[in-house]
Amino acid sequence: MPTRATNVVDLPVPRRRGKHAAPRPAERTIEVPSPPPAALDLQGDADLHQLRDTLDHFAHSSLAQITGGLSPAALLGAYMDWGIHLAVSPGKQAELAVKGVRKWMRLMNFACHCGMRGGHAEPCIEPLPQDKRFVDDEWQRWPYSFIQQAFLLQQQWWHNATTDVDGVTKRHEAVVDFASRQLLDMVSPSNFFLTNPAVQQRTVKTGGHNLVQGLRNLYEDWDRIVTHRPPAGAEAFQVGGNVAITPGKVVYRNRLMELIQYAPSTDEVRPEPILIVPAWIMKYYILDLSPQNSLVQYLTEQGFTVFMISWKNPTEEDRDLGMEEYRKLGVMAALDAIGAIIPGRPVHAAGYCLGGTLLSITAAAMARDGDERLKTITLLAAQADFREAGELTLFINDSQIHFLEDMMRSKGYLDTRQMAGAFQLLRSNDLIWSRLIRHYLLGERTPMNDLMAWNADATRMPYRMHAEYLRKLFLDNDLAEGRFLVEGRPVTVSDIRTPIFAVGTERDHVAPWRSVFKIHLLSDSDVTFLLTTGGHNAGIVSEPGQGPGRSYQILPKAADDLYVDPDAWRGMAPRRPGSWWPEWVAWLGEHSGPPTSPPPFGAPDEGYPVLEDAPGLYVLQR
Repeated sequence: MPTRATNVVDLPVPRRRGKHAAPRPAERTIEVPSPPPAALDLQGDADLHQLRDTLDHFAHSSLAQITGGLSPAALLGAYMDWGIHLAVSPGKQAELAVKGVRKWMRLMNFACHCGMRGGHAEPCIEPLPQDKRFVDDEWQRWPYSFIQQAFLLQQQWWHNATTDVDGVTKRHEAVVDFASRQLLDMVSPSNFFLTNPAVQQRTVKTGGHNLVQGLRNLYEDWDRIVTHRPPAGAEAFQVGGNVAITPGKVVYRNRLMELIQYAPSTDEVRPEPILIVPAWIMKYYILDLSPQNSLVQYLTEQGFTVFMISWKNPTEEDRDLGMEEYRKLGVMAALDAIGAIIPGRPVHAAGYCLGGTLLSITAAAMARDGDERLKTITLLAAQADFREAGELTLFINDSQIHFLEDMMRSKGYLDTRQMAGAFQLLRSNDLIWSRLIRHYLLGERTPMNDLMAWNADATRMPYRMHAEYLRKLFLDNDLAEGRFLVEGRPVTVSDIRTPIFAVGTERDHVAPWRSVFKIHLLSDSDVTFLLTTGGHNAGIVSEPGQGPGRSYQILPKAADDLYVDPDAWRGMAPRRPGSWWPEWVAWLGEHSGPPTSPPPFGAPDEGYPVLEDAPGLYVLQR
């Protein structure tokens, strides 16, 4: 029989002093039980794990401040995959060598023709249609024509080098191509004084005043960044002053959102109200900018009662708010409030960007649970399937998400600058380098407008919510594949039977329209899909009468129609000029009842009193 482990301790017996002291007895031994070895190991492992976690968190969060939140391991892994496969591909190496020689010969031939024709010759390579860096006439004169042609040929060669390497995963290939393109954009000849003829001409013309003004602009921008002030010119657009001024009342508030009910603009309104769910990474008033381009005001003028969720700008105290809190305290709480204010009426729900994704989750859970409060669903540049979500997903893997989690854990949220930087990289030529050239080399300021001012009024994202969103949706694609849990049970978009109106934008770098189009695959309901010109923001804010150049394509699909792929759909759908807003209003009208009297503001007897005038408190938080 095994015996219990003990520690043997020698304890001397105290003796009395003096002449009558008793003889000292022999020392006794006492057996003291030792703690079980397993308990010691567990306690030691826990302490060691905590120490490891603390050190790793400190190292990762410190490194993230240098890399802007980008995991070096994610980027290095992609380049290792590409580099190793290229190193063992002699055929690809030979092809690149031949292409390099051909491009060099084309460049030399171009230079010879320029020499024989007084500095002018037909270009040997044209920029991509979206590349506007070399459109000025000065770039067509020697030697700048040679410089820009050399750069474009080099850019093309690097694209050949980073793509079509046998064995490289598609994701790693896209990462390497994207990162290499960003590095090349940094060293574009348009970015430097000595190689930019337009800047040099402006310097001669102004006697160097443009460079002086550029330094002033640089200092002002730096000062605004360190003092956490908005960019120059944004002060001209004040929330509640000249933007976000559609009349309305805040009729509900909780720890995560305010609900705004807008005043009617017509004597009668449709009986079914509209609830708009904006993304929580942006202030809601992109849909209520100036009066002439406010979607909210346009809807009220068409006879609809409109409700808008205004999300709180989270702080460190909100670090533990997750996707479930955004669903319950956001969309579901808003539906409860609307049901009390306008009882017995179903709701037209519309979600923009991440708000549309949240609305899809909510609608799927409601369909599962038999909740029939939704009349229709509108998804504005919103994705439910993230497998092909564009370049924003290139660095979304376990390494990158773990790195971001360590970075966010210290603050409790994702900072606005990190989010803005990620979106700017998707269009770096337009949003970074061209801006630097204009502001600091040409000494000009890009005129601020309401959309640009809104874009600078960014919001934070709670630690838990952002981590869940990246892992469950971007990384694991749980919603599209039936694994996303709501209250412990999975939901699926295919359960939704409510008619859907989905809008994609042609130049969307955040929610590519082909990814938005996948609602056809996920839903078993009637889907009307509309594709409009413009990007993620400007394509949605597309008011009637904006001017020429706006158009859209639209085609409905019944629930039992056969599937059509996005490219075939684009060839079939008729193109119509102008804004898509009237088309949406007409669709909403087809799914609405006859006009009736406007509802009152709030429902005080039901616990939804009017709290204050729109735009409320949360939108003003910094």
